[in-house]
Amino acid sequence: MTTPPGFANVTPYFFVDSAEGFVDFLVQGLGGTPTLRSLRPDGRIANAQVQLGNATVMVSEASPAYPAMQAAYYLYVADADASMALALAHGARLEMAVADMPYQDRQGGVRDAWGNIWWISQRLVAGPYAE
Repeated sequence: MTTPPGFANVTPYFFVDSAEGFVDFLVQGLGGTPTLRSLRPDGRIANAQVQLGNATVMVSEASPAYPAMQAAYYLYVADADASMALALAHGARLEMAVADMPYQDRQGGVRDAWGNIWWISQRLVAGPYAE
């Protein structure tokens, strides 16, 4: 099996209203890097790809065939406190303040303007989750 560079076997694909704004949030609010953007004839995003750390996510403008949908995502970052502040500064709403968790992550949660929840997490130790 082969996947493109930057992709995992499972890659989140967002169908959202106002895809341009959502891509801006991924870049400005979550520190992503845009890597590809293709447009529909009407100028809306057909497919945008944004690198978030070592993962790529894809975004498309919602349509009647593929309506907007919400989900929750777990995003590992180098600094949970700084990443939460960045997301909040770019329009996210606080779901849970950053705190040290018993499973050795420092984590907080935000909800973006499209209704998605982001669990922003910083791993505090090397290795797997402790039982």
